[in-house]
Amino acid sequence: MDKVAFLAASRHGRAAFVTASSEKIDFAAPARIGDMVEVTGRVVRVGRKSLDVEVELIAEAPVSGERRLCTRGLFTLVAVGTDDPLPPMVEMVPQDAAAPFRMVDMIFPNQTNHYGTLYGGDALRMMGKAAFIASTRHARAVMVMAASDRIDFRSPIREGEMVELTAEVRMTGRSSVRIGVDLSAEDLITGERRHAATALFTMVGVDADGRPQAFGEEVTPG
Repeated sequence: MDKVAFLAASRHGRAAFVTASSEKIDFAAPARIGDMVEVTGRVVRVGRKSLDVEVELIAEAPVSGERRLCTRGLFTLVAVGTDDPLPPMVEMVPQDAAAPFRMVDMIFPNQTNHYGTLYGGDALRMMGKAAFIASTRHARAVMVMAASDRIDFRSPIREGEMVELTAEVRMTGRSSVRIGVDLSAEDLITGERRHAATALFTMVGVDADGRPQAFGEEVTPG
C-alpha cells in the first residue's frame, strides 16, 4: 500500500517523495492464498509540499470473480529536494471496465543487473503474471501458461523507474486464450515514457487433474 501511495504521489507531483505518516489503516477482511490483490491509490488532498493518498486493497477470487475490500488507509507524503509547490488536484476519470488489464510496479536494485537495468527474466515474470490475471479474469477458469510465443525487448528499464504492463486478450478458443502484453517504462520525475517490451502468451484452462478444459465447464474434483 505504501508503494502504491508513493507511485500515486510521484505521478501527481513529479518529484521525489517520502512517506511522512499513515494516519489510519482499517482492516476489514483477509486476503487468502490464491486471491488476486488489487491495490489502488487516489490523491485526495494537495498542499504546497505534501499530499494525502487514499489507498484501497481489494482481494478477488480468480475463478468466481468475488471481490471484497480488505484494507483501506490514508498516507501523507512529502516532496523533498524541490522548492516548487505541488500542482493542484485534478479530477480522476473513472476507468472503463472493458479496458485492457493494467498493472504497475517499481524497479528496485535487487531486480537489476550490473548495468543498473532490469533483468530480462524479471521482465518476463512480470509479463507472465499480467497474462495470467488477464486470462483468468476473461475465462473465470483455472489457467496455466502453455507457451510464450514471442518476446521482444526494445528498451532497457532502469532502477527507480515505474513499469506499467497492459494485457489484452487477442484470441479466444475453446479452452485457451492468447494474451498480448506490452511493458512500458516511466521516469517518475520527468514523466518520460517509452515502450520497453512486448510479449504474446498462450494460456490454457485446466481441470483438477491438469487436463485442458473448455471454459464454462464444471470442474470435476480429482
